[in-house]
Amino acid sequence: MGTIHRSFSCSGVYRKTNDSVRLIIVTIVGVAFGFFVGISFPAVTYTKNEFRRSKSLETLGSGSNVTKIYVPTNPRGAELLPPGIVVAESDFYLRRLWGEPSEDMLKKPKYLLTFTVGYDQRNNINAAVKKFSDDFQILLFHYDGRTSEWDQFEWSKSAIHVSVVRQTKWWYAKRFLHPDIVGAYEYIFIWDEDLGVEHFNGEKYIQLVKKHGLEISQPGLEPNNGLTWQMTKRRGDREVHKDTEEKPGWCSDPHLPPCAAFVEIMAPVFSREAWRCVWHMIQNDLVHGWGLDFALRRCVEPAHEKIGVVDSQWIIHQVIPSLGSQGKSEKGKAPWEGVRARCRNEWSLFRSRLADAEQAYISQTKKG
Repeated sequence: MGTIHRSFSCSGVYRKTNDSVRLIIVTIVGVAFGFFVGISFPAVTYTKNEFRRSKSLETLGSGSNVTKIYVPTNPRGAELLPPGIVVAESDFYLRRLWGEPSEDMLKKPKYLLTFTVGYDQRNNINAAVKKFSDDFQILLFHYDGRTSEWDQFEWSKSAIHVSVVRQTKWWYAKRFLHPDIVGAYEYIFIWDEDLGVEHFNGEKYIQLVKKHGLEISQPGLEPNNGLTWQMTKRRGDREVHKDTEEKPGWCSDPHLPPCAAFVEIMAPVFSREAWRCVWHMIQNDLVHGWGLDFALRRCVEPAHEKIGVVDSQWIIHQVIPSLGSQGKSEKGKAPWEGVRARCRNEWSLFRSRLADAEQAYISQTKKG
């Protein structure tokens, strides 16, 4: 019996010893685990100021003691916001998904270059883009729906691509180039895809536009290449010209289009101030822009001084009828015939609308 008693006694002591050791080991492991978990997360400090700010936001969100705000000078729709939080303009700057927002842009483009393109003209556009520095943000409007193939060009990977099939550049411009979207850019180029740029340099062009105070401009066109107007023909003896002589009877006033205050719609360049006005004049349903060139003068004053052609940086209009191929054959007519007919009809409609609007304004002011 005594032996058995000692056996039980020793066993009890042994169990107590094991339990104690196990408890100590578990405690040490727990402390170590907690330590390593703790250092694996960033330290969080919650200061008194942050606590007060948190409570302030809770109060603001609870509906009590909310400051009533109404600022009529804010942009339309933002009257209920404090002015300091309102951002009325945007841009096409590409942003990172990480890091500090203030460090996203090492260099912000100062100008916007847009082309309305089809993939067939990719080599021509590639040659054109190379004439512009990294001060220019590139934006391509794709009328044929083909965008990913353009990544064969390195510059395309940092360009903005907008794709809607069978639309014109003025349709795109009205919908994607709102003045508040392009307000970050000093000048906006809205160019066709069939322009030869061998004798053109983007930076030099901007220098001349600024030097001569041009708010609306275009490069001179090489003579004898699809020219329609004398005003846009390149002159080899000067940097810029702002007027010309046309056929007898074409100009009722030497300061009016097409003898002055006139550029064509194939390769116009606008200052952001001029573009804000021009954008509002573009009609939603008139997509070809015919007649717009004669009305641009309404957006700058004096127009015959601020609209001109840059002769020493000139281009060639290659006259590639790509737009006509986007039409549809109807009533036995070729697709391009339908497109051309609509162009002429839109020109007539635009002139009528502008004349009616002007007459309505004059009548209203007389009544007032």
